Amino acid sequence: MTIIKLHNTKTRRKEVFTPLNPDNVRMYVCGPTVYDRAHLGNARPVVVFDMLYRLLRHVHGADHVTYVRNFTDVDDKINAKAAQTGRSIGDITAETIRWYLDDMGALGALEPDHMPRATAYIGAMIAMIEDLIAKGHAYAAGGHVLFAVDSYSRYGALSGRTVEDMIAGARVEVAPYKRNPMDFVLWKPSTDDLPGWDSPWGRGRPGWHIECSAMAQELLGASFDIHGGGIDLAFPHHENEIAQSCCAHPEGGFATVWMHNEMLLVEGKKMSKSLGNFFTVRDLLDQGIPGEVIRYVFLMTHYRKPMDWTADKAAQAQKTLENWRSVTRDLHPTPLSQFAPDPALVAALANDLNTHSALARVNELRTEPQKLLDNARFMGFLSDGYRQATSVQGIETTGNTAMPESSDMLSSLAQKLNDLRADAIQSKDFADVDRLKAALLDAGIEVRMSKDGVELVPGPGFDPAKLEGL
Repeated sequence: MTIIKLHNTKTRRKEVFTPLNPDNVRMYVCGPTVYDRAHLGNARPVVVFDMLYRLLRHVHGADHVTYVRNFTDVDDKINAKAAQTGRSIGDITAETIRWYLDDMGALGALEPDHMPRATAYIGAMIAMIEDLIAKGHAYAAGGHVLFAVDSYSRYGALSGRTVEDMIAGARVEVAPYKRNPMDFVLWKPSTDDLPGWDSPWGRGRPGWHIECSAMAQELLGASFDIHGGGIDLAFPHHENEIAQSCCAHPEGGFATVWMHNEMLLVEGKKMSKSLGNFFTVRDLLDQGIPGEVIRYVFLMTHYRKPMDWTADKAAQAQKTLENWRSVTRDLHPTPLSQFAPDPALVAALANDLNTHSALARVNELRTEPQKLLDNARFMGFLSDGYRQATSVQGIETTGNTAMPESSDMLSSLAQKLNDLRADAIQSKDFADVDRLKAALLDAGIEVRMSKDGVELVPGPGFDPAKLEGL
């Protein structure tokens, strides 16, 4: 089996990745707060951890990897947007989630196995807060509940700073109800015009940090393998997650490996609206820059280095991808169940996601067009030039893997899944979506979801009989 080595922020070194349970490799990545379009920096962790997800699925098997990425749909930024626009919070979050999924799909990112909404886990958050109070790690004061930082002796281990250094160097909220300036909010009161839930401490809403701890516990357990996100989340968000999770569940270790991608620059400068270099992913897509070009530019730089988006890099990526397309235009992709990615490419990714070397290897395969096509697909580059799919817009059988009599059924099921997904985004209940996806996978069909809709790709083990009744 391929040996994967990953840099662990917690230990500050590259380590051999050894799953807690090889039959269920578990990864949690912090997702967006859904109040506006995702900007270019928001997209970098999506692409980074999409590559890790693809690698883990290849090494351990797609059925043995669980990837969770959350949506924060209760937040003061969302409340402010609702007050500013006069729109309901539900409408804003549903629309923004749809935008996010469409835009990330345009970058070739696979959807995670679970995409929990914070508002669906309020009960779990309240239960965790009650437990922290009972164990002496949190206290109620002034209508709030706060985590007592000095009750957790290892606080600061992830960021490598002492509490005293953090107080001196950080802007912390000074409030009369805090025992320690570093104590952070687990629960806060809500006025009648704000979202709120009944709790033992009155009507209120959760603090930001408790959300991920509760959702990770519910979906992955007290101990899991990898926790990821941007470097800007290492402190205080991830530091606080560790403290409250390890105190609530001392029997577990929370995440074994912590991975953080570096920040994004634009033409050598920090992205800023005041500098006029602030872009959303949708801005670039609407300017005619294809999603695979954005993805390629991201992957040109190692995830632990600052990534500089430049017009020259985008042009270089565009030229490279057009060359790939011209070389592979008349080819059909190898079914995923029969495809074995190039060993040198896998070795590069297994070496702490060295995507720069992986791209170099794909470029070397231009003299072997079929390998170029298949390995480009493995890297997540899915363009019209080499897409094998049955889409909701119509039957597109470039791969010819489905029997003709199955095409109508596949098209109907793709439309059904797309409709269920749209309904689920509104209702925040993805049970029906998950059930249909599981049935399709059992029938030997790969399910792809993107801004273009739902694509169902039959593999060589496709069994049309299993589609009956769906």
